[in-house]
Amino acid sequence: MAQSFIKGTLILTLATLISKVLGSIFRIPLQNIAGDEVLGIFSLVYPVYMTALILSVAGIPIAISKLISEARAEKNEENVRSIFLTASILAFSFGVLGFGFIYAFAAPLAELLGGQSTKYSLILVSATLLVAPYMAVYRGFFQGHNNMQPTAISQVIEQFVRVGLMIVIAIYLVSKSSSSEQIAAWIMVGSIIGALSSLVYLRTLFSRSPVKPKGKGSYNFTAFKFWSARILKLSIPICIGALTMALINLVDSVTIPFSLKLAGFKETEVGYLYGIYGRGLSLVQIATVFSTSLVLPLIPLITSMMAKKNEAEAKTIIERSFKMTHFISWPAAVGMLVLTLPLNLALFTNFEGSDVLAVTVFSSVFMSLAVLGTGILQGINKSVFAAVIIVVGGILKVVLNFVLVAYYGLIGAAVSTLIVYFMIVLLNAQAIKKEIPFRSLTKEWSVFFGGSIVMGIILVLPFYWLAVKEWTRLFALVYSGLAAVIGAMVYVVFVVVLKGLSRQELSSFPLIGKFFKRERL
Repeated sequence: MAQSFIKGTLILTLATLISKVLGSIFRIPLQNIAGDEVLGIFSLVYPVYMTALILSVAGIPIAISKLISEARAEKNEENVRSIFLTASILAFSFGVLGFGFIYAFAAPLAELLGGQSTKYSLILVSATLLVAPYMAVYRGFFQGHNNMQPTAISQVIEQFVRVGLMIVIAIYLVSKSSSSEQIAAWIMVGSIIGALSSLVYLRTLFSRSPVKPKGKGSYNFTAFKFWSARILKLSIPICIGALTMALINLVDSVTIPFSLKLAGFKETEVGYLYGIYGRGLSLVQIATVFSTSLVLPLIPLITSMMAKKNEAEAKTIIERSFKMTHFISWPAAVGMLVLTLPLNLALFTNFEGSDVLAVTVFSSVFMSLAVLGTGILQGINKSVFAAVIIVVGGILKVVLNFVLVAYYGLIGAAVSTLIVYFMIVLLNAQAIKKEIPFRSLTKEWSVFFGGSIVMGIILVLPFYWLAVKEWTRLFALVYSGLAAVIGAMVYVVFVVVLKGLSRQELSSFPLIGKFFKRERL
C-alpha cells in the first residue's frame, strides 16, 4: 500500500512538473511568433481566467478523492456514487457561474486590464470553465481509488493539446497578418480544446472502469446538501493556498495597466509594455515549478503527521522541504539574474526590458519559498493564516504597484513583486514557527546561498570582456546553455565540498546520484 502511494505520488508529481513546464515555456515561442503585444494581452488575461479556474476547480479533486477513499474503506458504494454526483453538480455549477460572470462583465473587466483589446480573449478563455471543473471531478474520482495515472496522463494530454494548438493558431494568424487582438483571442481556443481532450480521455476511461459507482439508491437534495458541505469544507482551504501566485498576478493585471496610463502611456502601448513585463513571468514560472510540484504531495503528508500528533516527523519534513527548495531556487535565481542579457536575446529576440527581467527572475527564489510556505500552513491546518497572509500580500502589491509603477514604470512593478513575495516568505515562516518551531536559517542555507554567489561571480566575469550587445541569438543561446552547465557544476562542487547536502540526499538525485552511492565521495 505504501509503495503504491509513493509510486502514485511520483507519477502525479512528474506529470505536474511536465504540465507546468509546458504551460510556462510555451510563452517564449508565442512571443517569438506573435510579438510582445500578444504576449502582453495573454499575460493580462490569463490571471483572471486562472483565478476563476482555481475558485471553480482547486481542491475538488483532493477533497473528493479523500471522501471516496473513506467511503471505499467502509465499503459504501452508495456514498461513492453520492459523492461523485454531488461533486459533478458543484463543479459544473461553479464553471457555469465563472463563465457567466466573465462573459457578462467582459467589457468592464477588459477596461480594468488596460483596454478593450483584451475583451474577446477574456470571453474565449473563460469558455474553458464550462469543461475544466467537470474534468477535475473525474481526476478526483480516480485518485480516490488510489489510481493517479489517469490524472497524470490527462494533465499531460491537456497541456500538449493546449500548447500545440496555441502555437499552430498563432503561426497561422500571423501569416494572415491578423491583429494582435485577434491573435490573442483565437489562441485561447487551445485552452478549450485542451481541457475537452482531457475530459474525453477521462470520461472514456471512467465508462470502461470496473470501479464506476454502482449505487442504486435514489439521489436527492438532502444527499446533495450533506455531501456538498463536506466537499466544500475540504476544498476551500486548498483553493485558498492555490490562489497565492494567481492572486498576485491578477493584481498585476489590473493595477499595472492603470498605473502605466497614469504615467502617461497610451492604451495602445499598455499591451506591448505588459508583454515586456511578461517575459520575466515566463521564466519565473519555470523556476518555480519545483516548489509548486512539491506542495501537491506535501500537504497530505504533513496533515497525516499532525493528525498522528507526530510533530517531530512533521518538523523534519518541513525542514527538508525548505532545504531542497533553497538548494534549487537560489542557484536558479542567481543564474538567471547573471545571464539576463543573453537569455533575453536568446529567448525573446532583443534586450528590451532587461532590467525588469533581471529583478523579476531574482524574485523567483522568494516566489518558490512563498508557495512552499503556503502549502505547509495548509498541511498544519492553518489555512486561515495562509489566506490572511495572501490577502495582505495582495493589498501591499496594489499599493506598491500604484506608487512604484507611476514613478518608475515597469521596473517598479518588478521591484514590488520582489518586496511582496519576500514579505510573504517572512510571514509564512513566522506563522509556521508558532506551530512547529523549525530551523529556517541553517548552515546548509548559507552553503546554498554562498555557492550561488560564487557561481554568479564566475559567470558574470566574462561579461567584462565580451560585447554581449553585438551577439546573435544563436550565440546567446549557446553561451547561456554552456554557462548554465558550468554554473551548475561549480555550484554542486561547492555544495559537496562544504557538505550542504548529505551523501544520502545527494544519492537520491537522478543522473548524479550514482556517484554518491559509493563508500567514498
